[in-house]
Amino acid sequence: MMLGSHYDVSCLSSRDQVTLNNKLSLFSQCNTRKYLLIYKMAGSALRRLMAEYKQLTLNPPEGIVAGPINEENFFDWECLIVGPDGTCFEGGVFPAKLTFPTDYPLSPPKMQFTCEMFHPNIYSDGRVCISILHAPGDDPLGYESSAERWSPVQSVEKILLSVISMLAEPNDESGANIDAAKMWRDNRAEFDRIATRIVRKSLNIPL
Repeated sequence: MMLGSHYDVSCLSSRDQVTLNNKLSLFSQCNTRKYLLIYKMAGSALRRLMAEYKQLTLNPPEGIVAGPINEENFFDWECLIVGPDGTCFEGGVFPAKLTFPTDYPLSPPKMQFTCEMFHPNIYSDGRVCISILHAPGDDPLGYESSAERWSPVQSVEKILLSVISMLAEPNDESGANIDAAKMWRDNRAEFDRIATRIVRKSLNIPL
């Protein structure tokens, strides 16, 4: 029987006790290897994120500010994206967050706007749906090529530049926000009106 985290093996035969101890030892070794692997991957991810942050600080792309929320945790970033010129989002300043996995850059981060957004490729809760943020490999639905999806050669800068391009040129076949996609196709004037309101809200300008 199990008492808390301890085993009472007195009721087992000597042979069964040896078998149980061997299984527990193997389980402990497997867990140790797993945690060491996770620790190693997290260390590689941390080094990569620190290098990317340094690069973004030295050569910040136009319209983008990004970095860790605090320097004790490089796996949670905040960013500000300026709406691209010549679009209905022009002049807006849109906050978002990036959450990185411990095996970055093998797997992509997740991105979510933390302000109101209305866009075909942004879910109603702010999550961004864009090819570069999709897991590596072929698209099981066949909509994207593997070259469009995430790969370890991509970077935070490329993600954010892709998001700026997405704001300028939505993919109305994405389906992340069906209402926004339909309005973008069928009623551009109303879409622009909503975008203008969101821009003003992002700047704290009275609506």
